[in-house]
Amino acid sequence: MTFKQQLIDMNACHEAVVWVGRKSLKTAWSKCERGDWMLWLAGKLDIDRKLLVLAACDCAEPALKLIPEGEDRPRQAIQTARDWCNGLASLEDVRNAANAANAAANAADVAAYAAADVAAYAANAANAADAAYAAAYAAYAGYAAAGASADASDLVRARIPFEAIEKAMRENT
Repeated sequence: MTFKQQLIDMNACHEAVVWVGRKSLKTAWSKCERGDWMLWLAGKLDIDRKLLVLAACDCAEPALKLIPEGEDRPRQAIQTARDWCNGLASLEDVRNAANAANAAANAADVAAYAAADVAAYAANAANAADAAYAAAYAAYAGYAAAGASADASDLVRARIPFEAIEKAMRENT
């Protein structure tokens, strides 16, 4: 089965399926410039959730430069998500940080939403697929807000190696 057909079977967005075309999984992973697509795929493949959270944090952080000085809740949400990955925060801590970042987002813009989405992703223990979508959105929104969406893919690749994706794809087919 081709990678394109696997994406279709996983209900990938039409744009991603068209972009993949005849590319192999390896080529697509190495050439993709959409960190949100990459996080979506990793989430669908049940890649270690903490790796996904850390990659989403990496992708959302550039948007922090757009947060008004003195507004620290989005940065705290990202840090709390990182702390959860390192065993230093509970899911309740992450939920509280996500709620605080959402409050900041209501008073700010998409950059704060990106931080809130990352924290919400880390806190969403019930549905990994929905959580991966939130992380993917955070990656896209964070980097788009910072004006550097192509770099998010490099951040995802730095956290989630191709070998992990390849192994998970073999196990899920």
